[in-house]
Amino acid sequence: MNENAPATTFAYKPLYMQVKDQLVRRLIDGEWQPGQLIPSEMELARQVGVSQGTIRKALDAMTAENLLIRRQGRGTFVASPEESRILFQFFRMVPDDGETSFPQSRILKRDRARATRRDARALDLQAGEAVWLTERLRSIRDKPLLVETIRLPAARFAGFGDVADLPNNVYGLYSQRWGVTIARASERLKAVAASEADAAHLGCATHTPLLEITRVAFDLENKPVELRVSRCLTDMAHYAAELR
Repeated sequence: MNENAPATTFAYKPLYMQVKDQLVRRLIDGEWQPGQLIPSEMELARQVGVSQGTIRKALDAMTAENLLIRRQGRGTFVASPEESRILFQFFRMVPDDGETSFPQSRILKRDRARATRRDARALDLQAGEAVWLTERLRSIRDKPLLVETIRLPAARFAGFGDVADLPNNVYGLYSQRWGVTIARASERLKAVAASEADAAHLGCATHTPLLEITRVAFDLENKPVELRVSRCLTDMAHYAAELR
């Protein structure tokens, strides 16, 4: 060995993870659409040129990340954002009685705005770039639970302001209209006091303790696509997370 030779760094990645990256690319490129039945393990092994066991491990990894859904006796499908398990992957506020329920939504404001410094840092933009700003009130069993503000890069979501009826599940809209699949999210939690606006929307007193959840959501290419700040009442619900 020549000790004077320049050092070389090898970034080792298991074969099944390399295969997973190839298959995720099919989602990114739109070759596989939400809800679509994907080819069998045997057929994928033939297409990619690896063993069926390697394909199975790659699909298992994608299933664990909620990118795919296995249905007994039917096959493996591309996950749709409407799947209940996908919805609750990203909505963590649970009523204290333990009965999970996805909240109803009412739009308070929707407008085009300029990215603040915080928006720019979170969404990898330049300060002042155009963003879509949405504020909405979310309720469970007709009781206000949280007020949230969503910011999206306007360049990535052209025509967002033209959507007449913004659905409750906006992640489904991102996928269907712009081909943006939310693959993961990073959240920070903090205790805050209700502002006058929070109090008016949530029906609580000003300065009531709230849980503030700041989330940055990322697409399949790990690019930030959404900044969401939720300010939540916790007198009837709590934040639940399962750690493994």
